[in-house]
Amino acid sequence: MSEFAQILRDKKLDRQSPDTSTMIDNITTDQVRRHLAQPPGRYSIDRLMALLSPAASELLEEMAQQARQLTIQRFGRTVQMYAPLYVSNVCVNSCLYCGFNCQTEFSRTRLTIDQAVKDGKVIASEGFRHILLVSGEDTKYVTNDYLAELAQRLREDFSSVSIEIYPLDEAGYKNCFDAGIDGVTLYQETYDRDTYERYHIAGPKADYDQRLDSYDRAARAGMRRLGLGVLLGLADWRQETLALAEHAAYLMKKYWRSQVSFSFPRLRPAPHVAEEYEHLVGERELVQMMIALRLCFADAGIVLSTRESAELRNNAVNLCVTRISAGSKTNPGGYSEEDDSTEQFVIADDRDPSEVAKMIKRAGREAVWKDWDTSFTA
Repeated sequence: MSEFAQILRDKKLDRQSPDTSTMIDNITTDQVRRHLAQPPGRYSIDRLMALLSPAASELLEEMAQQARQLTIQRFGRTVQMYAPLYVSNVCVNSCLYCGFNCQTEFSRTRLTIDQAVKDGKVIASEGFRHILLVSGEDTKYVTNDYLAELAQRLREDFSSVSIEIYPLDEAGYKNCFDAGIDGVTLYQETYDRDTYERYHIAGPKADYDQRLDSYDRAARAGMRRLGLGVLLGLADWRQETLALAEHAAYLMKKYWRSQVSFSFPRLRPAPHVAEEYEHLVGERELVQMMIALRLCFADAGIVLSTRESAELRNNAVNLCVTRISAGSKTNPGGYSEEDDSTEQFVIADDRDPSEVAKMIKRAGREAVWKDWDTSFTA
């Protein structure tokens, strides 16, 4: 068992517990106020538990004001822009919530290097200089060599290339890093082992521990950005947030050279997916989660994608968001091809990048298309 898996087990966060829910539900408003009176930006599990509690929801405006000030202090009035580029919707996993489920029959699409670069050119023409390569677990096609060649081609137009693909071994992450890929986003989906087993019924992704350890492998390989998240809706969001925060605290302490960010993917309608979910998260709860994490992790990135509505994103950029996607296509070839390849999920904010940039400006923030260059570390 890995070091962090043992931490989760020791703290009883790898399986959700009615006792933990009761503890959170019994937190009082006075307890929340005492935590809010402390300097913001410091993490302890007791503090986060208080800020996530039902009692804290009554103090959401006060929490929002603190989160807004802390974000400006640490990040300025900037919001960094990025776009995802889906290169393959082939997958060997069977995850009950995903449109790329291998047991679903539909015409699969893989982009050649030239096709992916073509999509990248469209994204670059819209102003983006940060790009996220996304695929299903397509290990026979989206190989290290594929990623390395694609990254080297994309570096002509992008100052930062990140990946959101299947977990690699440490050597694989090192090869990607050496090819110019500097960030990894990977969602554990859920930290609850029983829920994880229920939703990941076949394929390599069914191995909870192998996925949990991948963040360490990426950090040891030198990845500069580590993106964490859970798929909100699979299990109780408050207990998921506690486990997520413990994971972030562990990584920040052990791999201080890597920057940790949080993403907040809520379940969205997906092609061929009819699953009903017991733990769907409302917008107010989502905002509380984002703000609570900001108030515990002053320097963590807060990422919000086009899964969320324009209205929610308009409000969130003025609170604690530091990174946002725009104009996203969740199907391979979606930017440059006319075909209708299957998308992973349906986006909620379909505004083009220039509209999102204008929204950020109206909110009193500056849309930043580039905040990194490899020359910084040369």
